Amino acid sequence: MEEPAEILTSDQVELRRWRMSDLDALDRAIYESRDHLVPWMNWAANHGRQQTSDFLARSQEEWETGHAFGYAITSDAVVIGSCGLYRRIGDGGLDIGYWLHPRWTGRGLVTMAGAALVSQGFQLTGIDRLEIHHDAANLASGAVALRLGFTEVERTQAPEGAVAPGEVGINVVWRMTADRWQARTAEQAERAS
Repeated sequence: MEEPAEILTSDQVELRRWRMSDLDALDRAIYESRDHLVPWMNWAANHGRQQTSDFLARSQEEWETGHAFGYAITSDAVVIGSCGLYRRIGDGGLDIGYWLHPRWTGRGLVTMAGAALVSQGFQLTGIDRLEIHHDAANLASGAVALRLGFTEVERTQAPEGAVAPGEVGINVVWRMTADRWQARTAEQAERAS
């Protein structure tokens, strides 16, 4: 099964495949980000070192089986968040997920990480669309999708309702097609020259 590159770079961020040696850095980033994450990610409320270790082991297994490709978001060699490409939306598609330590927000870093994921995702054989899913109340996630050039394609009531304290239970789906990404990339290159 084809795998993406283990290291991706985009401007001020480097994404690298999660490894077990990241335990301390990831655990610290989650602990320091807890108040920022809890409204949107129910796993953060009771997160501890064992859950971090389990996540890293699961990330390694999912990478090897091709189900998910999880990356540490780093800047100046510091772990500042997490992101990945996930096979959750059916054949030909990948879902993108991300979170960033609050100390690093507002600088465009998660958008840079997202751009690296999109570029890599479309390099994988058979991938013709990428999606970003988030709760309608999570405006920051929607803003990243918009900055990346994704198009909102759907809003639906979440079957399970709101699962985290900040959510309203409405799923928002954004989509980027391979053709649209290629056209967007060509436009940006033309403007830069």
